[in-house]
Amino acid sequence: MAKNDFITRILIWRLRHMSNQAFILILSGIIGVLSGLAAVILKQGVHAIQKFLTEGFYVEYANFMYIIYPIIGIAAAYLIGKFVFKDIGGHGIPDILFTISKKQSIIPRVKTYSRVFTSALTVGFGGSVGLEAPMLVTGSAIGSNMGLLVHLNSKKRTLLIGCGAAGAISAIFGAPIGAVIFAVEVILMEVSTASFIPLLMASVTGSMTSMILIGNDSVFNFELVDSFRAAHMPYYLILGIFCGIVSLYFSKAVMFTEKIMEGLESQTIRILYGGALLGFMLFFFPPIYGEGYDTLNLLIEGNSSQLLDKSPFFSAIENPYLILIFLGLIILFKPVASALTLSAGGSGGIFAPSLYVGGIVGFLFAYAKNMFGFHIPLPLAHFTLVAMCGVMSGVQHSPLSAIFLIAEITGGYELFVPLMFVSAISFTTKSYYQKDSLYMMQLKEKGRQLPETKDQELLDLISISHVIERDLLPIHPDSKLKDLIKLVKISKRNIFPVVDENKALRGIITLDDIRDIMFDSEKQDTVSIRSLMHSPPEILFANENMQKAMDKFEKSGAWNLPVVEDGHYLGFVSKSRIFNSYRKRLIRQKQD
Repeated sequence: MAKNDFITRILIWRLRHMSNQAFILILSGIIGVLSGLAAVILKQGVHAIQKFLTEGFYVEYANFMYIIYPIIGIAAAYLIGKFVFKDIGGHGIPDILFTISKKQSIIPRVKTYSRVFTSALTVGFGGSVGLEAPMLVTGSAIGSNMGLLVHLNSKKRTLLIGCGAAGAISAIFGAPIGAVIFAVEVILMEVSTASFIPLLMASVTGSMTSMILIGNDSVFNFELVDSFRAAHMPYYLILGIFCGIVSLYFSKAVMFTEKIMEGLESQTIRILYGGALLGFMLFFFPPIYGEGYDTLNLLIEGNSSQLLDKSPFFSAIENPYLILIFLGLIILFKPVASALTLSAGGSGGIFAPSLYVGGIVGFLFAYAKNMFGFHIPLPLAHFTLVAMCGVMSGVQHSPLSAIFLIAEITGGYELFVPLMFVSAISFTTKSYYQKDSLYMMQLKEKGRQLPETKDQELLDLISISHVIERDLLPIHPDSKLKDLIKLVKISKRNIFPVVDENKALRGIITLDDIRDIMFDSEKQDTVSIRSLMHSPPEILFANENMQKAMDKFEKSGAWNLPVVEDGHYLGFVSKSRIFNSYRKRLIRQKQD
């Protein structure tokens, strides 16, 4: 009670002395700090677990612990998530998108901390997923609950969710601009110019929090030595197409693996099968362990031969062609390993795996070309980084985020031209075969269709049950024309639903149907309603979304359609009533 009184006094003081813009700006800075703090805790926790579990491994002992670590981590994450937090892991970003679209941007409070614990266990014990999505969920939950605490509306809560996402991504990568663009491009979808300022504030404070606590310990630590050459552009064109194809494979492999795992009969079986399969992948291909950023750093620094050192089957073989085969198999297995981790019950995301696979693709492309030695040599670091951008762009459909994220990670804009080029080519190639991002594919697989335009978003906010008109007078199919005439005299509508004793809709009658005979006294006694009624052009169902309802109006050309639920007639919906409700919501949104 005292807490509520304190918050109430603060809010009253704020309304008297502070503008909405200034208040949102302060909140965005606080959210950025909290998101950055959560990111640091998660990163350091994962690194501590991995160091404890893997330090001192010996290749000659074949790293058998890799086989059981994932089962332990996934089982622990699932059990803690289910029984302690009541928040099971899985994909984070699709759930956030659905919450913004369908749940008024209200994220459960438990998500402000639950994913920090479950993701640390999942990734620390070898789960082949990334920490970006869990951190984004945590930051978004902080923003949503901050908005709820100070009684902001859904539109402003959505902006604070974007602030939390920007703060988390910025803290992880040390890329404030890329984080803001990611929040706009992937999370918010649409944002006004004024909203950029809070996003920038959250991103900067998130990055600064990370820098203060752990210094400049970024995901990638390197400096570009070679300069960009225009002569490399034909190879970047080929790389962009290759990245698009790999992005398509990545998405299909994740969806296919998750579908197979969902078909297993129980969660226990999924944990055992998923964890065991992942463990055997790690046994043969240790670079798949965890996020995999250490592997990318080795490739960018030119130490690719060290990738084989931890593998009990490949470390003793010295053959440059073996690196090509080894990396090619990692490209094939990494998406499957990520899907196994998540569908088995682990917590994480595919953000890092898409970057990881992209880096392997770029290095493999340049390494293979240089090995065969025709034309000019290609800089391995450049192609590794640019392909990371390309695959991220293709998988997540976020080309701008990928460009600026990699550009900031490199510490400059030396690669800006090839980043833009490869990102565009990869996105176009992937979109030609699959128009949806992996996030949208996952939502559609669960029957969660998101609106594609602002009009659809507003329509989805209107429920059919809220616009049903129940003042149309029904008539029984066994009645006579004279009974209908009595209703015509007292009704203000020109449509009459024909409803039987079981409340089932049998048809409709309009004034136009009886205009020529309604004053014929002989026919009033002889003509039955059953002979006059006809089927409506379309029928709406109470559980349909408004977009589907509008499609039926458009297809039929009608202005009024009946609504049925479980076979029972409920009423009619008019197109004019929908337009009026749409207009009110549009005005309210602009006022907000």
